[in-house]
Amino acid sequence: MLTLRKHLGLASVVRHWRDYYELCKPRVVMLIVFTAMVGMFLATPGMVPLDVLLLGTLGIGLAASSAAAINQLVEQQVDSLMNRTRTRPLPTGHVTPRQAIVFAAILGTASMVILWGYVNPLTAVLTFASLIGYAVIYTVFLKRATPQNIVIGGAAGAAPPVLGWTAVTGSLDPYAGLLFLIIFAWTPPHFWALAIARREEYAKADMPMLPVTHGEAFTRLHVLLYTIILAAVTLLPFATRMSGWIYLAGIIPLNAVFLWYAVRMQRDTGHRLPMRTFGYSIIYLMLLFALLLVDHYVPTA
Repeated sequence: MLTLRKHLGLASVVRHWRDYYELCKPRVVMLIVFTAMVGMFLATPGMVPLDVLLLGTLGIGLAASSAAAINQLVEQQVDSLMNRTRTRPLPTGHVTPRQAIVFAAILGTASMVILWGYVNPLTAVLTFASLIGYAVIYTVFLKRATPQNIVIGGAAGAAPPVLGWTAVTGSLDPYAGLLFLIIFAWTPPHFWALAIARREEYAKADMPMLPVTHGEAFTRLHVLLYTIILAAVTLLPFATRMSGWIYLAGIIPLNAVFLWYAVRMQRDTGHRLPMRTFGYSIIYLMLLFALLLVDHYVPTA
């Protein structure tokens, strides 16, 4: 009996910490951290100093996790109405609002201490601005104020590679701006594809996403238009000689597939294709930044 109680107690602790882990939106944070790390490597012709790589990545990751926790805290009622999010820690009651606030505050404070004290003040300030931009300006105000919420709020999500760049150099650079612009242009077709697939859930939650306010056909058209913009923007690293032929050879087929999805969505009115487009958009961004990284370090004639 004692062994059983110990086993149940351990299982409870593991489940409890798993709830906090899920509060951080780990898959989203992993993508954020990856793009930030690529920004670090692109900022220098050699290797990134180990202390900057480790502490900068940790600080940016903690800030992103704090913002994710605040986002879930603010949207717990909406999350409880949607199938995709109803099993999150707050709607299920596994984590209380008070616990979520304390957890987010600890992560955010730790992030600022690390970035300001051990990386550089500019990175700390920009990271704090992106945290406020996502967790407060986007989540609290923009998301319910306008169907263009994801376009305006996308600036916060586009910051990580810039943060990685400044962590290494301590200054802003036009090339870091290109990385920002790529994610900024990527965000609308990425998120609107999901919004189309989840239109009924967003409508039930009274969330003014573009498919709810302007209809699916209008949103599908904008997915295509923004994908065309994205394809043009992703050619800028090659055009400005930030990247070379390896990047160009990889980004062209990646863009072709994304455009193929976007064009197909104009005729296919089902919800399976938008979800596939959403899934591809995540792979697309990861491969794009991987191409930038490979091109940066592999010499070409």
